[in-house]
Amino acid sequence: MSEPGSSRSAAGIEGRVRVDRRRRLLTRHPDNPLLTAADWPYFANSVFNAGAVRLASGETLLLCRVEDYSGRSHFCAARSEDGVGDWRIDPKPTLAPDPEHYPEEAWGIEDPRVVRLDEVGKYSVTYTCYSPAGPGVSLALTEDFDRFERIGNIMVPEDKDATLLPRRFGGRWALIHRPVGPLAGANIWISYSPDLKHWGDHRVLLRARRGPWWDATKIGLSPPPIETEEGWLMMYHGVRETASGCLYRIGLALLDSDDPSRCLRRSTKWIFGPERDYERMGDVWDVVFPCGHVVGEDGDTLRLYYGAADTSVALAEGSVRSLLDWLRDNSQPGDVALE
Repeated sequence: MSEPGSSRSAAGIEGRVRVDRRRRLLTRHPDNPLLTAADWPYFANSVFNAGAVRLASGETLLLCRVEDYSGRSHFCAARSEDGVGDWRIDPKPTLAPDPEHYPEEAWGIEDPRVVRLDEVGKYSVTYTCYSPAGPGVSLALTEDFDRFERIGNIMVPEDKDATLLPRRFGGRWALIHRPVGPLAGANIWISYSPDLKHWGDHRVLLRARRGPWWDATKIGLSPPPIETEEGWLMMYHGVRETASGCLYRIGLALLDSDDPSRCLRRSTKWIFGPERDYERMGDVWDVVFPCGHVVGEDGDTLRLYYGAADTSVALAEGSVRSLLDWLRDNSQPGDVALE
């Protein structure tokens, strides 16, 4: 990271090229960044933070956050047969803010997470609704990413970084999210609902650490957790304040299969952070921010789609099994002290 008073120029970043001998759990795709505003069929300032899903057709769909020239965001779908190139992008916004009927969306909608709910035969899209009151959490359902049934605002400001889990627990749906309060800090919570509309039984799931840790300032969910034989593998972003601003990096946690309010393991180290120019320079410097992933039919091959510097969509690839193996050796119990 930059020393106090140092320049954040492109030349400064280029001058810090090093030989990296760390074990790579996630490998950047050579075609990165996959999608930018230049690819869009209409004028856009930036394209980033995309939810992801593999459709029944086998295509990968990215529901991208698109920021227009007013500064507000909407969602637009991009589809690809191989999940890497030849993207077919909707010619107009796929889901736009509707402040007339949903005033909580007056300043835009942001950062979608997409999960298939087999029980209802639809995809859930949880997203940040933004208004003068602050960011909250909204929910919509869709069968085809053409028509959407808005449930509306389900978590009031300030709250964001939310996703549903794909099945019920004891008859209730579970929502992972990140409320913020002046005394409570910025931690990851879990809440429950019998009907996707009324939420309660709110519990802290994971707290931001304190002191010099990589995730000491605030934390939040990244893409939806992945169900494995060992539990729910959750990627989360940790934010550390530095002399040059905030630095976003990704770590891991493992939640209990039958009770996701129980964190079994939590990584002591981050596994993925901004390194390349397209991650370190953009509208917001030094940010990697995954909102979506696709797991292969083998249950192991992982494609992680992430926003880079709030400017583009990029791809990193890895193995679910390798992430679990690494977490076993680089973690602490989820309920230990965080000092």
